[in-house]
Amino acid sequence: MRPRVPRLQPLSEAERAEISAAPRTSTAHRALLARLPAMNAVECGGQAGLAHLHRDFTVLAWNLERCLFPLDSAAHVAPKGPQVLLLSEMDHGMARTKQRHTTEDMARALGMAYAFGVEFFEMGLGGATERSFCEDDDNRLGWHGNAILSAVPFEDATMFRLDDHGHWFTPDAGGDAGQPRIGGRNAIAAILPGADGPICFVSTHLESNARADHRATQFDRLMDGVDRFAPDMPVIIGGDLNTGNSAPPGDDWRDEPLFDRAGARGYDWSLTPAGVTTRPSLITPHPARRMKLDWLCARGLTCLRNALLPSLDATGTPLSDHDAVLATLRG
Repeated sequence: MRPRVPRLQPLSEAERAEISAAPRTSTAHRALLARLPAMNAVECGGQAGLAHLHRDFTVLAWNLERCLFPLDSAAHVAPKGPQVLLLSEMDHGMARTKQRHTTEDMARALGMAYAFGVEFFEMGLGGATERSFCEDDDNRLGWHGNAILSAVPFEDATMFRLDDHGHWFTPDAGGDAGQPRIGGRNAIAAILPGADGPICFVSTHLESNARADHRATQFDRLMDGVDRFAPDMPVIIGGDLNTGNSAPPGDDWRDEPLFDRAGARGYDWSLTPAGVTTRPSLITPHPARRMKLDWLCARGLTCLRNALLPSLDATGTPLSDHDAVLATLRG
């Protein structure tokens, strides 16, 4: 189990220097990852307004692409009334998002509790487009991760690490050498009180720079973690699964083995609405990029309806390169 803390511990100057000087190997990465407290805890804060979820409740999964606009993003989802938000690509102390704690900002605006876990300590400022948003020349904390926002209090929360080999740290591991990072893909899991008993919610983000079998292994680890953390409990998993990313020519999201593997373990994918979930954005201005990356699945719950929420605000500004997926469920 990962400890729950009110604030994650910032990296010291000595730890930052050690990371910069470390050899770019999987062995060195695993050692660093294991002993950095912020990479092995879940920050829990905010304030929940309800005692338990409604019997019929709405959950929303959204990759917010660093979350350039936390308050606008909160205002965008509020009319849909989600009681739980499963968020990915949330910055905390990054120059490109004005050093904000984007998860905490959204939770405060929505009157929700939150759980946040670090996916990566980013050693740089990001890609070329991201650097155009920076007003500072360094990151105060350098954290980027996944989160759960909840209208009800957390009974428990933890994090599952889905890899530790340094995909974005070791040059031959497959990540982008121009964006070095410590960490790896993860999932934040929380147990929330439902109308008829506890329910486990999971927010995750699978690897983009990898093939389908790599993501299937990550999803297997996630499901194994859920079975240990919340045995015999209804489960909802949501996030950017990067389905079809880095696929060979002619392949797409339908070829990902994670769907059948999850189905064999009782997970229902009908929560996810039809349609692609990507769009051009301020950070990713690629009009030809049309992919179905974002998903919700559940075990032990009934889906009443689902929908896509376009990520364009009232002025037509894209809040992310991903649209949100929503489902209303009955416990």
